[in-house]
Amino acid sequence: MNRRFLLTMIATMILLVSLLITACKKIEINPYTTEDVNIVGYLEKYPDSFSLFKQILDRTGNSAFLNAYGAYTVFAPTNSGVRTWLTKINAASVDAANLDVLKDMVKFHVLVDTITTAVFKDGKLPVPTMLGQFLVTGVGDQNGTSSYLINRQAFITKSNVKVGNGIIHEINNVLEPSTLTLAKQLEAKPEYSIFVQAMKETGYYDVLNTVDPDTTKRWMTVIAESNRALADSGITSYAALKTRYSQTGNPANANDSLHMYMAYHVITGIKFLGDIITSPAHATLQPQEVISVQLKDQDVVLNEAEFNGVFEKGITLNRTTSDNAATNGVWHDAKAHFTLKFRKPTAVYWDVATQPEILKMAAYYRKASYTWTRQSESDQPFKEMTWGWGSLASTNIFTYYYNSSSSNSITGYGAQNNDAINLPLGLPARPTYWELTTPPIIKGKYKIWICYIQRKQSSSSNNLNKVSVNGDDLPNTMNFTVTRPSGTDAELEAINWKRYTESTNAIYAGRMVGVYDFKTTQRQTIRFTNLAGTQNDNYLDMIHFIPVDQPQWKRRFRTDGTWYDEP
Repeated sequence: MNRRFLLTMIATMILLVSLLITACKKIEINPYTTEDVNIVGYLEKYPDSFSLFKQILDRTGNSAFLNAYGAYTVFAPTNSGVRTWLTKINAASVDAANLDVLKDMVKFHVLVDTITTAVFKDGKLPVPTMLGQFLVTGVGDQNGTSSYLINRQAFITKSNVKVGNGIIHEINNVLEPSTLTLAKQLEAKPEYSIFVQAMKETGYYDVLNTVDPDTTKRWMTVIAESNRALADSGITSYAALKTRYSQTGNPANANDSLHMYMAYHVITGIKFLGDIITSPAHATLQPQEVISVQLKDQDVVLNEAEFNGVFEKGITLNRTTSDNAATNGVWHDAKAHFTLKFRKPTAVYWDVATQPEILKMAAYYRKASYTWTRQSESDQPFKEMTWGWGSLASTNIFTYYYNSSSSNSITGYGAQNNDAINLPLGLPARPTYWELTTPPIIKGKYKIWICYIQRKQSSSSNNLNKVSVNGDDLPNTMNFTVTRPSGTDAELEAINWKRYTESTNAIYAGRMVGVYDFKTTQRQTIRFTNLAGTQNDNYLDMIHFIPVDQPQWKRRFRTDGTWYDEP
């Protein structure tokens, strides 16, 4: 190969790469790495960009801890962003600004964790700021380029700057925390005056105006209805709303329908849109009543269902006017009026891999496998799932398993979403039980199907389990080493089996473990207890809760997570 030919080839490759880069409009990330300084040291290295933020850290007494050992994420505003903010708060300089305001400003820009853009999603970050409020991330257009947008207030101009004690994301504006509660935010908006008056008359204004110092109890989510949404249903005043729903005449009475209406619009916990769509149903403050959720063409739709052949159109949340953070939660805007319905039992097809701790790992969920190792019996890496402690240390692990390759012998053939969760089980050295908290299930009588991917670790492997719900044992056992029998759908159902995926491969097995009568609408507890045998490869894909009077096997799930019903 002569020199001229080689140079021509290199030039051609550079041109092709340039064309590809130009053709693809993508998020500007601009990663940068330096481990020779800590956070404060990095700010000091670039005074033209960060001297004012560094001055704020000095004045508030935060420079010392942000220059010491630790693991932090800092959203660092540039000098121009700080100047704009100082003007907004009527401060001529950093020294002239109110010290408490500066302290809160710093806390709102710091997270006690290392968060890279790999875990950003359309919604809140997985951990709160030091101020106790969550930041919301998204993507916006900045000068014709898609960039990460934080709290709808600032663009990231340089991301993932790795320093000795954490991560820095440079931003072009100061982030401003919420200063009002859910109640006060809605009260400040005249377009929600009817809904706010209903809050006051039912007593929920006081509930939504409280900031509990205990962050485990603080957060609430409100689905608010504007005057326009109510007017579309013929409700043009609070008097009209009260006339329609208040059958007792006293909205403060918990048994009054207007009181129930308001309770049904409040979800427990802080649920941004990105959180809402991860669960098929969410519990409300109205006892035993849930709001169901679907994602349809990027629309978040509430309470859309078909009952006895009658289609009930759902209510869509307005994305552009939702995800409004407050000091005690978040509120969303419903495009139309809705109220609670005393529903009949409804099937829940639960993807067990949607554990909150898995979902927040955006770099792994539906991208790659990840394994958690418990360091001790008290070490519990999951809030809504636990398992027994095995005397064999190497088996105290839990794996989120993902592989989309069509040749993969576990998930690639036909597992829903190409993923599953895996836990070693068995006497005497491995964990002897596995317990999970379900999504909310509407009260009623259901058949319960354990949908798993059959594996046999060795020719002698066996893993027989009993299943219990809320402490009550179900009559049928299940075994992770047993494949689905052959037969028609009707024949399989008669012997408590079904095919739950599009794949006909017998390793994807649905086992009916019993019928359970749920007395209340709420989240439930389901537990696997090992009875005999042992193995590490126990892959759980889904659990189906299907009302006894509804078809049990018609719904099939595809590897992309979608489903279809057999005719």
